[in-house]
Amino acid sequence: MKRVLLGMSGGVDSSVSALLLKEMGYEVIGITLELFAGSCCNIETNTDAKNVCKTIGIPHITYNLKEQFKCRVIDNFIDEYSKQRTPNPCIECNRYMKFGLMYEKAKELNCDYIATGHYAKMEYSEKYGRYVLKKSKNLAKDQSYVLYNLPKELLGKVVFPLGDFNSKEEIREIARKNNLKVANKPDSEDICFITDGNYKNFLSLNMDPKYIKKGNIVLKTGEILGKHDGLTNYTIGQRKGLGISYKEPLYVIKLDGKKNQVVVGTEKDLYEKELFADDINWLIFDELQEPLKCYAKIRYKAKEAEAIVYPEENGEVRVEFTETQKSITSGQSVVFYDEDGVVLGGKGTPLFSLFYFSPFCIIKIFKFITFRP
Repeated sequence: MKRVLLGMSGGVDSSVSALLLKEMGYEVIGITLELFAGSCCNIETNTDAKNVCKTIGIPHITYNLKEQFKCRVIDNFIDEYSKQRTPNPCIECNRYMKFGLMYEKAKELNCDYIATGHYAKMEYSEKYGRYVLKKSKNLAKDQSYVLYNLPKELLGKVVFPLGDFNSKEEIREIARKNNLKVANKPDSEDICFITDGNYKNFLSLNMDPKYIKKGNIVLKTGEILGKHDGLTNYTIGQRKGLGISYKEPLYVIKLDGKKNQVVVGTEKDLYEKELFADDINWLIFDELQEPLKCYAKIRYKAKEAEAIVYPEENGEVRVEFTETQKSITSGQSVVFYDEDGVVLGGKGTPLFSLFYFSPFCIIKIFKFITFRP
């Protein structure tokens, strides 16, 4: 019997995953990662996970990773905002906690696989001659975007029991039929370490004040329109809450850290056809050798768009879209898919794109991540 270590948050998805894995014939061990006393990692969720395991009849353990979580996820979140980038902490958490340290724990426990309740699929592909990560059958809940940073050596060693279900209601119904008390537990939508959902307040309390200074809001021409109360309070594409008046609607098109300026423009200034990225985690090959036609997704909730990925120097890539994309944002990830929903790879460090400052000037913004030890 193959042994699997299942990450359990106390929610309905991971709980039903435990039940399904046991029915599939695995020896299941449930593990709850203690990361932060927030919405997905508190005493209640740990208790819920433990109770589910008791109901199903599998062992449950906890793993304290609070220090590592702070270093790799929380500090990185703060650091990225200090550099005018908009990070996705779930991607970092998956990369370092669930598919990093949890996998190391699985090896200590002599497990053959690890599993999570993510909506995604892992299957062998004849086309690529390897195991591949794919979109979930339930496209409305698909989480493959936040899993692109999965280490290649884990392909074929991760199980996603929920990948072939059509809806979340199916999962809840399975929980009800098996008397799991978490059947109707609400999904966790917020960033777990920002318990009140107010990331601006979190940053003001945890970031060095030198990064939250008042400055000017300017048009892309340089004309001053007003004042801002800190670059961390703004994001690319933002329209509301700017506190300025103009003859037409204006949007944030750039956060200029060097000049401490919020640059605004019209909606058309948000649209771009090209971006550059580095540090790509390719899942189907080691390095891009030639232009790749694919579908690219620039944020979790965005739709995939037709694109061609061109290899550049030093492992960088240039992504050229067939149609312009709105609000390409530094700090978000670009993830590449084929026509069958296979994740080809993605970018784990901040994006940089082309910003229009005048009809005659295009400036390329290069940004690189710094990892904390």
